[in-house]
Formats: sequence, structure tokens, C-alpha cells
Amino acid sequence: MPDTKQLQSYLACPRCDKTPLSFDDGQFGCEACKIDFPDIDGIPWMFADPDASLGEWRNRLQFALQQLNNEISGLERELKDKELRPLTRRRVERYKKSTEQHRRSLQKLLKPVDLQSTNANYESYLALRTRLPSDQGLNTYYANIHRDWCWGDEENKASLKQIRSVLHDHAELGDVLVLGAGAGRLAYDIHRKLNCTRVVAMDFNPLLMLIAKAMAQGEQLTMYEFPIAPASLEDDVVRRKLSAPEVAGDEFHLVLADALRAPFAAESFDTVVTPWLIDIITEDLPVLATRINRLLKDNGRWVNFGSLAFADPARSRCYSPEETKAMVAESGFSDPYVSQATIPYMCSPASRHGRQEKVFSFSAYKERDVGQVARHRALPDWIVTGKEPVPLTQSFRTQAMTTQIYSFIMSLIDGKRSIEEMAKILEKQQLMSKEEAVPAIRSFLTKMFDDSQRQTGL
Repeated sequence: MPDTKQLQSYLACPRCDKTPLSFDDGQFGCEACKIDFPDIDGIPWMFADPDASLGEWRNRLQFALQQLNNEISGLERELKDKELRPLTRRRVERYKKSTEQHRRSLQKLLKPVDLQSTNANYESYLALRTRLPSDQGLNTYYANIHRDWCWGDEENKASLKQIRSVLHDHAELGDVLVLGAGAGRLAYDIHRKLNCTRVVAMDFNPLLMLIAKAMAQGEQLTMYEFPIAPASLEDDVVRRKLSAPEVAGDEFHLVLADALRAPFAAESFDTVVTPWLIDIITEDLPVLATRINRLLKDNGRWVNFGSLAFADPARSRCYSPEETKAMVAESGFSDPYVSQATIPYMCSPASRHGRQEKVFSFSAYKERDVGQVARHRALPDWIVTGKEPVPLTQSFRTQAMTTQIYSFIMSLIDGKRSIEEMAKILEKQQLMSKEEAVPAIRSFLTKMFDDSQRQTGL
């Protein structure tokens, strides 16, 4: 197992940027902030608000386990249907048994997170303007685990080939940071097959990092894959054995942290790799590029890999390949060397759902410092302090009106009124005409009905 203390020369406090951090009894700490960063089974937990983030992850993981409980209960209800066809019954019974075993496996794997503790303090999130992404949970990238460590040899080789395609032959990568490493396979392959001194793989999902740790240490895990579109009856759920080709060794390290508050000292790395990151992170690309510039040593290299599927609500921030290349060059880097190729993506042998993805890879050298941007702030002051006026934006106006109408519709549900009778009342209240109200009420009730069906597992 690698010596965690080796990370001391790289790490900085994600709250105040102080470096070096203290190291005592296996934990890093910031004497300036008077805070210790927990150790999760040998992986430093380097969030700016460690207790609050750990508490929120515990809540999310507990919620995921409860969802599995609800799913099991729903499957039990389905199996009470005496009219189930024999093949269907066999499939559902097998799925239920596998889901029960899957839940137990997750509980065992997540034991280092200490799910029973409840010391979350959301206020510290607010004070530090940090926040875990609301759309990220235990299972967000669960399928990637099986691709990384079981059936994904073709995809893993294609990914590493793209990294190589933007590097010079026999390139020396030195100290490497992989931001957003996921379950760790690309970071592991870079460590094993490219010329590196040390690799630090960072992600904020504890499930993915704990699996990466097990794989890096040569363990074998048995976990279940649940394909979205099973290829056959027996592929509805598949028991997989996960393993790495070999032990990663002492120079492969894992860190749990937020890429928006990356806990590393300035000019710590020779190479920073961003796999499938720059288009999904909430920070605008020029700001992220400035942060990556700061992490690199003089003449250090930024290597990017992944698609450019920007999903920002502002259309102006959904950048094309040409804009991306220009922004990198404007952020203190050389003109990026770009390689584009179509590679397989999530093509599980048990699923019909795989696809081909055209990836955009580049490599650029740091030519100059571009200063330092302010620490990431996930929330505005009027939410954080609670003392400033809440802005009456157009989206808030629309949401307020919609909520009022929906609340009024809910108040009309008494088990006696029909949709048309409710529409007449909305018309009398001058909220909308009957012709407008009927489809609006029907749409609202349809959504409510669909949500209730999902929640009850029917």
C-alpha cells in the first residue's frame, strides 16, 4: 500500500491554500484553519468542508441503499402476481436475489465511509460556498466500474491510445494528476504503461475511489451489473468479477476531493490529465483552464480526453472544438495539439445500449503563469448569508406562478371533482380559460401519477 505521507509535498488546504499541511496519525491537517481532513480507508478526504461533505455523502449513500430496499419490496409485490409467465417469474426472482446481494456488497464496500455517523453540518457548506452536485449520487457512474475493471479492455485500450496520440514518443510525464479519475482505470493505465514518476488520481465519489483502491492493491471484487438494455434473458443482471491486471505499486495514490476546490499546491505537477471532465464540470472553461495552469510546473503539460458535450444552460458556454482550442491557448498554454477519433463507449457485452463516441483529445504546454482566480463559490451571497434580498428573477417569477397554480390544483382534489370541473373553477378564479386549464391539469396530474408509480415501485 502506498505511503500516504508522500502526498504531503503536493497537497494544500482547499480552504485557504496553505501548504505544506501537517500530517499526524495518518491524517492531513491545516494548522491555519485548525481543521483535520479524515482518512477513508487510506484515502485522504480533502474537501474544503470535510465533515459536511462526508455527512452529505453518508446521506446520499444511505438513500441509495434505501432505494434498493424499496426496489426489493417492489419486486416482492410483482412476484405475488400469480399470472406471471414462468420465464418472467424466473427472471424477476433472479433479479430480486441479485439486488439483495448487491445491497449487501455495497454496505460492505462502503463500511469505511461509516454510514451510521450523522455529523453533517450543512451550514459549513454555505459558509465556504461549496456544494456537492445535486445530480451526482452513488450510482451516477456505476456502470463505468464494470467497463474499467471487467469487460472493457477494448475501450480502455482505445482511451489510453488517445492519450498517447497527443504525446510525443517516449514522453516523460513526471508527476501526474488525473482530475476526475472515476473508478481509476485510465489513471491506472497511465501509471503502468506511460513514463511517469508518480500518479495521483482524484475524484469526489467515495464508491468509485474505494473500488479503485481495491483494484490498485490487487484485490478481486464480485459485483453485479444491471444493463439498461439487456441483450438476453440472462443479461438482466450479471455477476461480474472485477480485478486489475496487476498491483499498481507504491507510486499510485488516490485522493477524495472536489475538482472545483482541488487541494493541491501551485506548480505541483508535471502533467494534469482531465478525462471526460471539462464539459461536465459547472465552472466555465476559461476559469477551469486557469486553475489547471496554476497546478502545473513551468512547461508542464495539460492533457485532455473526452467528448465536448457541454450542457451549460447558457448557450454561449457550450463551446465548439475551435473555441475550446482557442481558450486553452489564451489561458497561458501553447497552441494545443489535437487528436480526434471515434472509439467504443460503454459497450457492455450484456447490453444493447453501447455506442460510438467521437472524443476530442489535446495536449498543451504551460508557457506562462496567468495568475489565480478566486476560489470556487457554488452559492451566491443572498443564499449564504440570508441577509440580502432574494432577487426576483424571471425564472423565479415563472416558478412562483406555476407553484401557485399547482398548489391550487392540488387543493381541488377531493375525490369527487373531475378534471373538467376543476378546470371550470380555475376559469372562475381567472387563472386561465377552461380550454387552457383542461390540458394543463391533465399534464400536471399525469406527472403526479407517474411519480407516484415510481415511488411505490409499481
